[in-house]
Amino acid sequence: MSVEILDGATLREFVEDEGAFNGSVEDRFASLDTDRDGRLSYAEMARELMSLRVVETHFGMDEVKLSTDELVRLYRGLFARFDHDGNGTIDLEEFRSEMREMMLAVANGLGFLPVQMVVEEGSFLKKAVERESTKFAA
Repeated sequence: MSVEILDGATLREFVEDEGAFNGSVEDRFASLDTDRDGRLSYAEMARELMSLRVVETHFGMDEVKLSTDELVRLYRGLFARFDHDGNGTIDLEEFRSEMREMMLAVANGLGFLPVQMVVEEGSFLKKAVERESTKFAA
């Protein structure tokens, strides 16, 4: 993990750069597709869903404990959001479409003011920051 400074424009430009964004999406999809069938099952996608960290303690507040059933419903709901055609698996285009939507939602949430964030190595946020920093290095 590293601390980075980013804003909505950094993320939007990353998504709009089809080569960079699509390459990142394809790499992530391939790493998740462990059986190499071109589709992500719930089991293959579970690790990625958990990495979204939708259930965390923030600002020192008491952590909300979810039951196992609540967690299963939460992650199944996230999986269903990716599975646009409802066939129980996620293909590359569904994955790309939902990742684009999620990244643009984060960009809109960040707005135009830069913020400091902790980002994971290899994450889409980190790749967006790396792309932005190469523009200034050139």
